[in-house]
Amino acid sequence: MSGAINYVSCGVLWLGLGMKTPDLMRHRHDPYLRAICAVLGLAGVCFFLGAPPTVGAINRLSGVPNLAAPLTYASITAYSAASQVLIVYWRGGPRVHLVVRRWMLAYAVVLAGITATFCLGDAPVERRTDLDTYYATTPFIAEMIVLYLVGHLAAVCVTTVSSLRWAREVHGWLRAGLVVLGLGTLCNAGYSVTKLAAVAARWCGRDWSALGTRVSPAAAGLGALLTAVGILVPLAGPRLVEGARAWRTYGRLAPLERALDDVLTRRALRLPRPRWAAPATRLMWRQTSILNALGYLDSRFDRALYGRVHEAVLEATGDAERAAAAAWAAVVAEAGRAEAGGGPDAPPTGAAGRLPGAVPGPEALVRIADALAASPSAPSARVRSGTAPTAPRGTA
Repeated sequence: MSGAINYVSCGVLWLGLGMKTPDLMRHRHDPYLRAICAVLGLAGVCFFLGAPPTVGAINRLSGVPNLAAPLTYASITAYSAASQVLIVYWRGGPRVHLVVRRWMLAYAVVLAGITATFCLGDAPVERRTDLDTYYATTPFIAEMIVLYLVGHLAAVCVTTVSSLRWAREVHGWLRAGLVVLGLGTLCNAGYSVTKLAAVAARWCGRDWSALGTRVSPAAAGLGALLTAVGILVPLAGPRLVEGARAWRTYGRLAPLERALDDVLTRRALRLPRPRWAAPATRLMWRQTSILNALGYLDSRFDRALYGRVHEAVLEATGDAERAAAAAWAAVVAEAGRAEAGGGPDAPPTGAAGRLPGAVPGPEALVRIADALAASPSAPSARVRSGTAPTAPRGTA
């Protein structure tokens, strides 16, 4: 299980990075997207480099004992800077670029300090999990440890405060994302605090290394998960809602497509069904197929039947939209039955032809489908029998 938390956390973060990479490729000059991808990517690098097996591999391949330490600390510092840049770009304002440059400059100094102190110090004994406490009293190495921990703690504290304060000013998915992001960075603060506590205990002659080897990785892993979710929620949330809405609409249109199935099949009007398509694509496919069938049957619709049903439902409910939906449902069901019965291609005699008004839009199609689902054949039958139909429920 050595390094399992690190690799799982890395996988979660890089999964989030993979979700955002297509957007970055399409909008590669968007600084906001670049900041998001940098945060997710660098956070994953931190966990990957900090895993004991990775630490051992780096030290062995480089021939430098504990070279993995400054690399890991540098990645944590870069992640801290990217987090600040993300919050700045996320919130915006007239001084965005100036603030971003200042944060980047500050953490560039920290990176230089980490490099210099490691080169000046001496850490000959490889320590894969407890380097912070083992070298807490070693000149220059101790300064390197404190430098990266303080830099990380400062960044996550500012990010936490900024996220939660801003969350009180916004609503919806953005607010949810900011709250989760704030909680994630608070957990990341726990990583630095426990590490600093273990180092301070070492200065006082006590051994609290378990804080750095057990507690801090768990806090960092939870923080990574929450950070990834917090960043992705405002981006993925609206898409998930739109996808769910498209699926619901797709399902509600099924009765209307079934009523038109014979003409769609017989006249080859149905488009090829998309495979592995997004909900919105499937919805568009069903809407297009339905409209193709309605266009074909346009001249065969019974205008007299439409008028009778519309008038009866309007009189019964006073709702023009329900009346139109019920009337459309009646003539569509009648035309579909005629087509299924092998009726003539020529328009029927009498009051047949184009219906008044425009071709039904997406919302009207759903209302027609709901009317068919509630009473597939009743509207026209009741009108023929002289009984005023009642509007089916759910066709609002």
